[in-house]
Amino acid sequence: MYPTTATPDFTRLPAGFIQKQAMSVNPVWIVDDDRSIRWVFEKALAREGIAYRAFSTAQEALDALATETPRVVVSDIRMPGESGLVLLQKVREKFATLPVIIMTAYSDLGNAVTAFQGGAYEYLPKPFDVDTAVELIRRAMSENQTPQAAVEVHDSTPEILGQAPSMQNVFRAIGRLAQSNATVLITGESGTGKELVASALHQHSPRAKLPFIAINTAAIPKDLLESELFGHERGAFTGAQTTRRGRFEQAEGGTLFLDEIGDMPAELQTRLLRVLSDNHYYRVGGQQPIKANVRVIAATHQDLEVRVKQGLFREDLFHRLNVIRLRLPSLRERREDIPLLAQHFLRKSAKDLNVDVKRLSNSVIKYLITMDFPGNVRQLENLCHWLTVMAPSAQIEIEDLPPEIRSEAAVPVDQDWIGALEREAGARLARGETRIMDELTHQFEKALILKALAQTGGRRIEAATLLGIGRNTLTRKVQELGIDNKDKGSD
Repeated sequence: MYPTTATPDFTRLPAGFIQKQAMSVNPVWIVDDDRSIRWVFEKALAREGIAYRAFSTAQEALDALATETPRVVVSDIRMPGESGLVLLQKVREKFATLPVIIMTAYSDLGNAVTAFQGGAYEYLPKPFDVDTAVELIRRAMSENQTPQAAVEVHDSTPEILGQAPSMQNVFRAIGRLAQSNATVLITGESGTGKELVASALHQHSPRAKLPFIAINTAAIPKDLLESELFGHERGAFTGAQTTRRGRFEQAEGGTLFLDEIGDMPAELQTRLLRVLSDNHYYRVGGQQPIKANVRVIAATHQDLEVRVKQGLFREDLFHRLNVIRLRLPSLRERREDIPLLAQHFLRKSAKDLNVDVKRLSNSVIKYLITMDFPGNVRQLENLCHWLTVMAPSAQIEIEDLPPEIRSEAAVPVDQDWIGALEREAGARLARGETRIMDELTHQFEKALILKALAQTGGRRIEAATLLGIGRNTLTRKVQELGIDNKDKGSD
């Protein structure tokens, strides 16, 4: 049994550990009220020869901080007494470059942003792969971190929910961009929440108290879009009876969100490029340049690289917009979030309509998880609003779903690939084959890894995250399964 006190019992550590620990004077601190989490870290760090101390509360760690300096701090957020975010703040006040890794089972945008804005080195959602956690600690030990200035987290932050690894990556990106004025290009299918993310980027930036102006460039007629963006002078064209401020002027000092940028007409692409290049623009019919102090966030569901090759989008404008790209996953890439999102939308609709909240039966939840939702999160939200209005009882059953949803539903998972697996296993058993478990498991793991690597373009860290395993585990599996070099992808 590993000790629960702050000082580890070195007589219980692997041979040679004391010699290794002497080389690393400052230990890694693990702060978590969950004894099992502490034990897992203690076991893993001891195996790797990394010195550690474990604390069950933030206050214990703060008391020790008065006389000791850790190498890295790994802390839970929710604990009895002071939270991990308070610990983060006080650690950063005393040791500005000390890496602090924040972990929590309550993974949401607010926690991620608050952690990064408080200067966290990384945000580790539970449950996590132990190999990934140890690799993260090793990276933190080898780097000096520069603290981020804390900024106020506003209560008006739009609700962005997601436990899926792909959404955790989005939360991390928003947190990392909190203090940046860089232009961001958000990509993703229609209905994935691009405007919500743009709004969150604004609200967690130094421009948060200034305007956030959004415009859908595909929804405004071509002849009116120039005036919408840049404004016009009185008499600039027929019907221009007064001077009008455009969206750039309205967003002065704040953020301008340009949705569906891929559909912008060519002549306006040229004007936008000029604004991004020299920070000046002219109203339609105007003679005096207007200085622009605006952060631009653009979004599109289209592949802009393809549009550039087709001559439909300026390459120089693409590179101006593509400073930082943030891809939002489709709902079918994060099916595990469907129950969470559906519950949220049902509560929201009930509040808007002032009615009781309805709930989904288990059969409906399983049913929705199998669906592709081409309209993504927006389609799910509309469905939940429809059910709040139309479903006859408090609990929603399959028969309560709209007819078009029932007809489009996919074959239930347990009747699809699992059924095929059962048939294959039955055929092999009938032939009297042996080692069936090993062979099928080998094929199953190989198929998963190859698909994940294909999805991420060969990037192993991202593939491991999608599969829910550590990068080291993925590398070992690639070797064990004999995956060809051309299939393994890059590191």
